[in-house]
Amino acid sequence: MTDRARPAYPRRTTAALALLACVGVAVATSPAGAADAQKSTRVESAPASWSADLTRITSDDVNVRHTQGALSVRSTTFRPASAETGRGYGTQVLAPRELDAPVNRVVAELAADTPSNADADAEVVVDVRGRSAGGAWTEWIPADRGPAVLPRAVTTVQARITLWDTTGKARVTGLRLTAEKGAAPRASAGATAFSARVFATREGLVGGTTANGHIIKPNDHFVALPSRRGLSPNGSSQYSVQVCGPARCETAPVWDVGPWNIKDDYWNPSPTREMFKDLPQGRPEAQAAYENGYNGGKDGSGRTVLNPAGIDLADGTFYNVGLNDNGWVTVTYLWTGDQTGKSFPTWGTDVRIRQQATTASPEVARLPGPTTVNVKCQVHGQRITVDGITNDGWSYLPAYGGYISNIFIDVVEAWLPGVPNC
Repeated sequence: MTDRARPAYPRRTTAALALLACVGVAVATSPAGAADAQKSTRVESAPASWSADLTRITSDDVNVRHTQGALSVRSTTFRPASAETGRGYGTQVLAPRELDAPVNRVVAELAADTPSNADADAEVVVDVRGRSAGGAWTEWIPADRGPAVLPRAVTTVQARITLWDTTGKARVTGLRLTAEKGAAPRASAGATAFSARVFATREGLVGGTTANGHIIKPNDHFVALPSRRGLSPNGSSQYSVQVCGPARCETAPVWDVGPWNIKDDYWNPSPTREMFKDLPQGRPEAQAAYENGYNGGKDGSGRTVLNPAGIDLADGTFYNVGLNDNGWVTVTYLWTGDQTGKSFPTWGTDVRIRQQATTASPEVARLPGPTTVNVKCQVHGQRITVDGITNDGWSYLPAYGGYISNIFIDVVEAWLPGVPNC
């Protein structure tokens, strides 16, 4: 392409996945330390509440349908290609909600009927994420164990419902979200994105369907990670990694969940990992199981781990970084660092990102479709023409370590407003 851009009857459960946090009230006669501690937990703005529209099924949704007033899985046999587990998987990415004031805590109240017995189990979870005006999305944060505390204040909130149901009887009838501004999180992202050396396997599975609904093609370029926290919607590069192998590095989007585990966000600090919190940051559970017998040598689903893989690479990415067999690579999880700069939408398919501001420079990544990118700065580089539009402006994308022609930034201006020169 061009540079353009259980029992016989279901057990009924209506579950509130999280409850509103208590609001502390400072007392004038309290010691200064106690007053400060209470103040830190006080909600700073009035909560905003809304009910999610479960009836709208879009291309971002996978293996779900809305019939007879409820959301359910369409096929009980479907599973993400890489994970090879989790049958009856389905997910709905709900429409983003624009808010009038910044928030950093979201409560999810879910109404669901889930069957359960010793032979068949159903699980429904809600994750949320957010972004500020002109900013990048936060990671998806589970909201099924209490309020989801986002790493920074945001003005847009989005929720995602994920189902695992081999019975076909689980039904989600409603979801209500409440967002508020509370105490800032204790930890923030590092200045640079986190990197780890992990074992990579080739995903293959051409013709299969990934966790975000992408149909795998020959020579495809994407990766799978064993957690939904960094899963990009279909066709987007909102969560991407840089994979460096024996020959070169490639930046690729996260489009699938696996290998081995589905709740192992090992790139996060141990206290915030969804599971396996006793493992150090950067060590996949499968690696610990394979090398050290962790968890009895089994993954989170009870399968014996046969290799230490912490990432799956689609065929095109696998061979491009220089692998001919499964092997070790260095992976940088690009969304984990500080999100500096300003975000803009893009347009076009297979848009190339170059090492320098010229088409003669090596390609470092591609944007498979329209997405949102974070621009740090811009330069005047090679003048190019696409579809009758000529421009010499190029934007530097820190998440990819390269430049994109401003032609593919979906704004009217040729020189991006509010973005400094590099």
